[in-house]
Amino acid sequence: MLEACVFATILCGFFGIVLKQNLVMKIISMDVMSTGVVAYYVLIASRNGLFTPILSDANRGAYADPVPQAVILTAIVIGFSIQALMLVGVMKLARDNPTLESSEIEKGNTP
Repeated sequence: MLEACVFATILCGFFGIVLKQNLVMKIISMDVMSTGVVAYYVLIASRNGLFTPILSDANRGAYADPVPQAVILTAIVIGFSIQALMLVGVMKLARDNPTLESSEIEKGNTP
């Protein structure tokens, strides 16, 4: 059930990117899709019964791998910086165009 909700989040973001014409809505849809992908990665990477290597006193058993945690943190930071860069680009486009609809911007900038 949880996997279905995560896949629904990814699909909502994907269809938002494809179907929406407003550039800000496309950026928000990309962020929703990115959040779904990170949630799916966390869902797959989590395992029951694993010990945390730093906080656990147990010397036996399987330890949780810290590499997926680092990858997820890196993905979150990169996603945030890409979103900020795209919003700056949309702000520059908004300065020159009266609308943020992608079809109208394409019409106004064709030679």
